[in-house]
Amino acid sequence: QVQFVESGGGLVQPGGSLRLSCAASGFIFRFYDMYWYRQAPGKERELVAGIGTPGGRPNYADSVKGRFTISRDNDKNTVYLQMNSLKPEDTAVYYCNREGLGPWGQGTQVTVSS
Repeated sequence: QVQFVESGGGLVQPGGSLRLSCAASGFIFRFYDMYWYRQAPGKERELVAGIGTPGGRPNYADSVKGRFTISRDNDKNTVYLQMNSLKPEDTAVYYCNREGLGPWGQGTQVTVSS
């Protein structure tokens, strides 16, 4: 079955960096666009970044453009999110998912605080 396992979150100071990973299984990874989402306390889940199948241009929410970079490794069935210059408003649980949406994973908590 389709499954996503996110990791790499943690507590970081403002201005710091984190790299999130998402291991996907249960489908042919290289055929699907992949996305990172986040959900802050009391807010709806929002789309953060997306990356297409090889050759596709990544896209980003305006709030993270220039600070976050999405990438993928089709050999490892893994999508990454490099997050730089983190801000307190980036605090959220981060999830990955695929085009068409599969079941949500447990997510990984990112907390940006001094």
